[in-house]
Amino acid sequence: MPNQPRDQENTLYYGDNLDILRRYVDDESVDLVYLDPPFNSARNFNVLFAEQDGTRAAAQIRVFEDTWQWDEAAAASYHEVVERGGKVSEALQAFRRFLGDSDMLAYLSMMAPRLAELHRVLKSTGSLYLHCDPTASHYLKLLLDSVFAPQNFRTEIIWKRSSAHSDAKQGRKQHGRIHDVILFYTKSDEWKWNTLYTPYDQEYLHAFYKYIEPGTGRRYRLDNLTAAKPGGDTLYEYKGRKPYKGRYWAYSREKMEAFDRDGRLFFPPSGGTPSYKRYLDEMQGVPLQDVWTDIAPIGAQAAERLGYPTQKPEALLGRIIASSSNEGDVVLDPFCGCGTTIAAAQTLKRRWIGIDITHLAINLIRTRLIDTYGTSAKFSVIGEPTTVEDAEVLAKTDQYQFQWWALGLVGARPVEQKKGADKGIDGRLYFHEEGKKSKQTRSAIFSVKAGHITSSHVRDLVGVLAREKAELGVLISFEEPTRDMRKEAASAGFYESPWGRHARVQLLTVGELLEGKTVDMPRTAGTNRTFKTAPKAKKVKELLPELFGSGEA
Repeated sequence: MPNQPRDQENTLYYGDNLDILRRYVDDESVDLVYLDPPFNSARNFNVLFAEQDGTRAAAQIRVFEDTWQWDEAAAASYHEVVERGGKVSEALQAFRRFLGDSDMLAYLSMMAPRLAELHRVLKSTGSLYLHCDPTASHYLKLLLDSVFAPQNFRTEIIWKRSSAHSDAKQGRKQHGRIHDVILFYTKSDEWKWNTLYTPYDQEYLHAFYKYIEPGTGRRYRLDNLTAAKPGGDTLYEYKGRKPYKGRYWAYSREKMEAFDRDGRLFFPPSGGTPSYKRYLDEMQGVPLQDVWTDIAPIGAQAAERLGYPTQKPEALLGRIIASSSNEGDVVLDPFCGCGTTIAAAQTLKRRWIGIDITHLAINLIRTRLIDTYGTSAKFSVIGEPTTVEDAEVLAKTDQYQFQWWALGLVGARPVEQKKGADKGIDGRLYFHEEGKKSKQTRSAIFSVKAGHITSSHVRDLVGVLAREKAELGVLISFEEPTRDMRKEAASAGFYESPWGRHARVQLLTVGELLEGKTVDMPRTAGTNRTFKTAPKAKKVKELLPELFGSGEA
C-alpha cells in the first residue's frame, strides 16, 4: 500500500488506527496529534479492575461503545509490545504486575502500540495532546513517559467540562467530578509554540485597571516609574518632581519626556511622584494557563451539537491547534469521531488527517464538512469499499459496519442497534416538505440485506412502511431483485411530493449505489435533515477570541 500521498491536503481513513498509521503515515510527517481515545469512565472501579480469564471473544470497538476488555486481542497486543523491549515494554510489565489481567491493562495494552506509532509520525518539533479523564490519566501519563520520555512532558491541562453537580445521587460519597485531563507532550526539547492569552477577569480589572481616562474612555492602571538602584542620569528633577526618598528614576530624562508627549504620565494633583499610565486595550491578556474554565461544554440545544456522545467543543480544539501548530501544518486525530479536530483544523488553515474505525463516524464527518465548508473543503476518503467485492468482504467481516457504510451511500442514518429490536428497519432518512403553513417532516426507511433476498423481504418492507407511516421504503442488497420482487415493490404505488412522483418501495443493489444511482426522492436543496446540519464555518475570531486581545473582559 502507498504511504500518505504527498500532494493530498486532507484525508479521512476508515479502519483501525494502528493499521492505518503503520500503512499510510510516514515517519516525522505530522506536526500535531490530538487524540480522545474511547474509555468508559462511568464504570465502577471494582468492575474496571475485575479479573478476566482472557478467553472472551474479541469485539470491535464501535461508536457509542466506550469500553475495552481483556480478551485475546488485548493479550496479543500486550505480548507484541512486551517482546519489543525498551521502556514501553517495562512499563506494561509493571502495569500487569500491579493491575493483573484487568480491563484497565487491556486499555493500556491497546494504547501502547498506538502511542508508539504516533510518536514515530511526529516531527521532531511536534506535539501530542491526549484527552482523557481522571479514571486513567495517571496510568496514561506513565505510559506516555515511557514513549516520549519524562523530560518531554510539558503540561497537565485541566478542562472544566461540566457545571457543578453531585455524584451522591449515584450512591457515591465523594466530590462532584467535573473535569477532564489533557496531557501535553512534545517529541523533543524544541517544539512549535504560539503563546495565547485569555481575558482578564472582572475582579482583576476593578482592582488594577480602575481608572478611566476622560474623553477617550480608555481604562488604565498606574505603574511605578522608579527603581531601587541607580543607572545613569536617574536623580534628575522632572517638572518639579523627584523620585521617592531612597529611589531613582527607572528611565532617562529623554524617555520621560517622550512618555509625557504621548500623554502617558499621571501627575497626582496633590503633588508627589508621577506614574506611568498602562492602558488595558494595549495589553494582550493573561498568558494561557493550565486550568481552562472559560470553554463551556456543548449545550443540549447548541447549534454545534451533532448528537455524537463524546463531542468536544470546537473552541477547545481550536485553542490546542492554534497554540501548537502554524498554518499549513499537518494535524492528526486517530480517533476522530464526529470530526471536531478536523473542523477546527480546516478553519485554522491546517492540513489534516482523520482516522476512525466506524463508517458512521466517516459519514458524519463527510456530512459535517459539506455543511460547514461547502466545496472549499477538499479531502479524500481511504479505506471504504469501492467495489462490490470490497463490500462483500466488509459484510462478512462486520454486518453493522456494512450497514453503516451502505446507508452512508444514500445519506441515511442508522437506527439504534438493539438485538431483536430493529423491527425491520436498519436506517432512516428525513426530509422536509413546504406545507401551506409550515414545513412537514417526512421520512424514508431502509432495510439492508447482505444475504439472499426473496419476495417476502419486499412484502415485509411494505408492511413496515405502512406501520411506520413513512413515505418511502428502500431495500438495499447485493443480489439483483427478481421480476416477482419488482412486482411486489410496484404494488406499493407512488408517493406524490411537490417535486414529482416517487415509487414508495424502491429496490437498489450495492453495485448500483457504487455506480452512482441513489434513492428517487425529493432533492430540493436544504430538505434532507437525516443528520443534524452542522453550522457554517466559524470565523477565526469566533473560534479563538483570545487571539484578538483581552479587551474589556
